Amino acid sequence: MSQANLTHKEAQFRTDVLSLDSYHLNLDLSQARDHERTTYPVNARIEFSTTAPEIFLDYLGAEISNLSINGNPVDVDFHDGRIYLHDLPTGEEVTVEINSLSSYSRSGQGLHRMLDTADGNTYLYSHLEPSDARRIFPCFEQPDLKAKFHVKLSAPAEWEILANQPEVSRDSSGEVATVQFAPTPLLSTYLTSFAAGPYASKSRTWTAPDGSLTVDLRSFARASMADYLDDEILELTAQGMDFFHENFAYPYPWGKYDSIFVPEYNLGAMENPGLVTFTESYLFRSAPTRAQHAARTNTILHEMSHMWFGDLVTPQWWDDLWLKESFAEYMGADASVHATQYKEAWTNFAGSRKNWAYLQDQLPTTHPIKAVIPDVDAARQNFDGITYAKGAAALKQLVHYVGREEFYAGARDYFQAHAFGAATFDDLLNALRNHTDRDLEAWSNAWLKTSGPDTLTPEIRIQGDSIESLEIHATADEEVRPHRLSIALFDAHLHRTDTFDVDITAGSSTTAISEARGKPAPSLVLLNDGDHTYAKVRFDDNSLETVRTNLSQLTGGAEEELSRAVIWTALWNMTRDGKWPAKEFIATVLEHAPKEDSADLMGTNFANARYAVTHFLPEEQRDDARAEIAQTSWNLLTSADPGSDAQLTLARSTIATLTATPEESGTERLQEILNGAVTGLQLSPDLRWSIIRGLAARDALPLELLDQQRANDNTLTGEAEYLGAKHSFPTEENKRYIFDQLLIPKAYSNAEVLKLLGAFNAPRSASLSEVFAPEFFEVLSTIWEKHPIEIANHIVRGLYPQLEMALAATDEFLSADAVPGALRRVLLECQDTVRRNLHVQKVQKGQ
Repeated sequence: MSQANLTHKEAQFRTDVLSLDSYHLNLDLSQARDHERTTYPVNARIEFSTTAPEIFLDYLGAEISNLSINGNPVDVDFHDGRIYLHDLPTGEEVTVEINSLSSYSRSGQGLHRMLDTADGNTYLYSHLEPSDARRIFPCFEQPDLKAKFHVKLSAPAEWEILANQPEVSRDSSGEVATVQFAPTPLLSTYLTSFAAGPYASKSRTWTAPDGSLTVDLRSFARASMADYLDDEILELTAQGMDFFHENFAYPYPWGKYDSIFVPEYNLGAMENPGLVTFTESYLFRSAPTRAQHAARTNTILHEMSHMWFGDLVTPQWWDDLWLKESFAEYMGADASVHATQYKEAWTNFAGSRKNWAYLQDQLPTTHPIKAVIPDVDAARQNFDGITYAKGAAALKQLVHYVGREEFYAGARDYFQAHAFGAATFDDLLNALRNHTDRDLEAWSNAWLKTSGPDTLTPEIRIQGDSIESLEIHATADEEVRPHRLSIALFDAHLHRTDTFDVDITAGSSTTAISEARGKPAPSLVLLNDGDHTYAKVRFDDNSLETVRTNLSQLTGGAEEELSRAVIWTALWNMTRDGKWPAKEFIATVLEHAPKEDSADLMGTNFANARYAVTHFLPEEQRDDARAEIAQTSWNLLTSADPGSDAQLTLARSTIATLTATPEESGTERLQEILNGAVTGLQLSPDLRWSIIRGLAARDALPLELLDQQRANDNTLTGEAEYLGAKHSFPTEENKRYIFDQLLIPKAYSNAEVLKLLGAFNAPRSASLSEVFAPEFFEVLSTIWEKHPIEIANHIVRGLYPQLEMALAATDEFLSADAVPGALRRVLLECQDTVRRNLHVQKVQKGQ
């Protein structure tokens, strides 16, 4: 069935003519355990008024049995994802009632259903952003058309049955229970949420610090994962509720706060008010590092901030998607620092998350933070590094620009003015104007309506033993933005000697730092110390040499850790741009990353080094580099403190390097790790599977060992891991099988697709995969047309050839007029990645 792509123009028409009151939804999930049944009954009653007699509802259901308007049956006009309503009475209340069948999902869109192989239990959960509520019930699917939702769910009586609001009644009739939930406050369709199944749970009560409010907090997981539902989840939830209650000064408005951890999820989490969904990977089956705890904390607080920014006040249209996501990204880190033990949140943002923004912002498909979103499919593609990480970095710059308390004061005014409504960034700026004298209009235009990162480079002149002059040279694809940032000077022992708070005015190519004149000559000049702005940072020659040889000597505390994060990110940007030899970056990682106190910085930079070997070094240099990294990693792993974060981080990296090394020792050492030879290393299921995959990729895995691991991890996660490992053996038959299987629509869940793609691209078998490059372009249109867009996105990116021939082949494919815009964007990004890699490789050769 065609999936109509709602345009902004169509949405604006409905905004102008509709006044929406309520939805009354009844979903019958009582037969959900019968997996032969692919659909479930839905009754939807929608109450509204309109000034237009002709209008349409959005619906991607399987069929409609009857439709009535104000109690009168009418003919059903349902096609291409829309229900067309004709001859509606205008200027009065209208009630449309629809009985239909909706389809269960295996793609993570709509109402997802899965069977847990561990115990045979069935679980359901929904994910609807940006426009998949229409997969569950007929609706006006756009963010600004809010309504009250009256929800009933019928499901097996022994199941947990959940929605956005608290349960108010339960009618149990034999094996089936029908639960009525309290009506929601005004809510957008994409924020509705449903879940059902034999979920296990934990609970506690939160009371506001001022005693004004009490909220029930619960966390849920499927029964086979209940042991991993740890107490910290609800502790962090309570700490976040304290923080936002005090700083937003608007009482939590959604009744209850449930967090549900679900399998086969398409993304990290979703801010459904009262029933927040999280990927199950946040339930730690393996011993987690502190960095993993910090990342989960960030996500919990990110989603919680949405209860106000995004749920209470919702963007009018998806062109302001960035605002709610950037705001939540900022709040996730800021709340972590001020409300929890994970004070390193801004270090993790600067050292890893921000790399996503810099990468995305240098693609040909980059866009302004406030992008033009002509339709819903364009919105789907903008859940990217610009919308999240760059937007958050821009907000962090705004906070530094106007002041933290001033920013929060403006947010409080914004919530009060627009509660339960839809608003724009201009509305937020208007609220901020009451708390600052800064020119917010100029700031907004410079930061939100331009694309690409500025580049900041220091130029220092030394006279004798002191600074004669220090300048910042700024370049940009467009006009240089205004920046307020810190510059730090460090001595030979990498002690910070001076810090300057500097304003770079818009359009300025050179900014002189007059207060630096006469200061002692530094060993390191670090621009953007504290990571207050968003820009690529370069080094003068002396500073670069200092970093290369002495980076791990920059120690002392949280401030120095954040400085190291800024430095690591700058070095990686220089390497990606071909401005610093990849071999130098790799050597710097091997020398200094093992000494990192931050497991996040350690893990990120080891991963970047592995990427540099595979993609930035000329092919003839890669095997030697792989062997060197594998040997160094092994030495580091075997000498790491038993049971430490460093040991676990090194183990994960070492398994990857041993899988890729050309040396036979790679196989022997993987087997040693699997056999428990590394003292203090807990061999969790996830670590075991990574070793199993590595041995398979090296064609060194006995099949009985694979089957034994499958039996030991008889879970849904284990089944997906088994699928990936089974097909990681470097054979032509495996590559053929994977390629063909990925062409079959709905054959695999999103989790299984990712494991198959991992097997297709397993180390040491590139030559076997590369032969599929011409065929990929032949079946590309079919992949995109037959699969749900999220899975199609994974498959296209995963199968895209990392070969020079792909550049011309992509141009030829895109020369056709009928290429969908979303597919065009994916291909341009894949093509640019290959082009960048080839460019950097040529730089390494001196060409």
